Amino acid sequence: MNAATYERALDAVATLSDRVHGLETEVDLLKGRLNEQASAQVRTDSALQQQAQAQQTAREQTAQAAAAIQTIPAQVASAVEAAKPKTDAFYYKGVSITPTGFLEAANQYRSRALGSDMFSPFNAIPFASSPMAHESEDRLSARQSRLGLLVQGDVDPTTHLAAYGEIDFLGAAQSANSNESNSFTPRLRNLYVTSDWETSGWHLLAGQAWSLATLNGKGITPRNEIIPPQIDAQFIPGFVWTRQPQFRVTKDFGKKLWLAVSVENPQTVFAGALPPNVIDQITNSTGLFAGAVNATAPVSAGGGTPVTPTAATSSLNHLPDVVVKAAYEASVYGRNLHLELFGLGRAFTDRIGAHDDTVYGGGVGGGLAIDAVPGVLDLQLSALSGSGIGRYGTSQLPDVTFAPDGRIAPISETAWLAGGTLHATHALDVYAFAGEEIVGRKSFNATFGYGNPLLDLQGCSTLGGSCSAVTKSVLQGTIGFWQTLYQGSFGRAEFGMQYSYTERSALSGLGGVAPSAADHIVFTSVRFYPF
Repeated sequence: MNAATYERALDAVATLSDRVHGLETEVDLLKGRLNEQASAQVRTDSALQQQAQAQQTAREQTAQAAAAIQTIPAQVASAVEAAKPKTDAFYYKGVSITPTGFLEAANQYRSRALGSDMFSPFNAIPFASSPMAHESEDRLSARQSRLGLLVQGDVDPTTHLAAYGEIDFLGAAQSANSNESNSFTPRLRNLYVTSDWETSGWHLLAGQAWSLATLNGKGITPRNEIIPPQIDAQFIPGFVWTRQPQFRVTKDFGKKLWLAVSVENPQTVFAGALPPNVIDQITNSTGLFAGAVNATAPVSAGGGTPVTPTAATSSLNHLPDVVVKAAYEASVYGRNLHLELFGLGRAFTDRIGAHDDTVYGGGVGGGLAIDAVPGVLDLQLSALSGSGIGRYGTSQLPDVTFAPDGRIAPISETAWLAGGTLHATHALDVYAFAGEEIVGRKSFNATFGYGNPLLDLQGCSTLGGSCSAVTKSVLQGTIGFWQTLYQGSFGRAEFGMQYSYTERSALSGLGGVAPSAADHIVFTSVRFYPF
């Protein structure tokens, strides 16, 4: 082999070697791709397998749940029924009708006889000069039993209508009046209609209801007034309230801030001698009333000159009482807080000879309520202070008296109430309250005004003595409880007891003599709420 041939052979071998090397490189790349594809396939197969297992598990769980639901329909129905709000309403033509009320058998004992039934006339607790101060009284009564009906319906999803009526059996027939809560027979407690526009926040009430001056517990809404839980139908001294005809308009702002105004039925509680040639009342058997003819004014407790007019009369007021209130709701450290402030405006009228005379009065009040320990302890505080506001207090102290010229003179007064209710167990509530109403002296001379400081009141401390003392203050402390005896498909039965110590103090007379009298009162009650 010559050199040239040898050179060509070497070149051919080199070229072949390069081609073989290139093929080996391509084979390695193909092997890498195949390995990657194999790994991807493994991952895909694993994912598909996991997905299939998950789907199988889900199908099994769904089947198990369906089987479980089908095997416990009674339990599910029971749970759903338990979660529904309980109501005793029945339905007629698209409206719900809910009966309310209770039947009561009660007993009251008073250490000083007041000649009264379920309501205690605190301003009439007799001084020692009266024989009644040396007698106790005890009687049974069912007259506070109550019947009511609530009718509700919706005009549309945001417009709600309601009507509510409530009566009891504490009417006083011919001696009835409308000083605080009318006592005509049958005794009408509440009877009103409401309209609520949810979207705009406007609310309207018309009829007889608790006064706007009464403390609310939720916004400014009817049937949410905070009424002390006592048994005594006259409540507790210091509690501010009336139940009277009214028109009320309320606006809420996000259910947090509430503003309201109401015009309410006027009535005046007079005290002191009536000057000659003055007319202040519509008398019996005329006008609104058909009571006993020639009825005489009751003698004040303790003897002496009458200080109150005949009960069955209506004052000459020609302007309504006006109440304006603001309420605010907040949550403080998980505790619901309700605050409110109100103003009360009043006008008093009499006729002096050939002329009418009008004098104005009123006051400012407020209150708060808080669940101090949620679900366990509720606290409340309320107050009212002003002049001519006596009829808005439980003790029914006078609104006004007369100057010698016949002009009406409003009497200053301050009332306050504080207390709380402990929900000791699911069946036992224990409550304690203290309250007071205080009036000022409004004296002109020995004949006219209220609380003449020159009167000799020594006789108030002697049985049979002459006593013309008039009330300065009524103070009470009360405690009580309500125990649920039964609650079930037949309704609820409760037993309650209340003890109160009430002290009536008089404005001082000659020599600073200021008589006082105290009454220990015990109430027991069994109530059955069928609804």
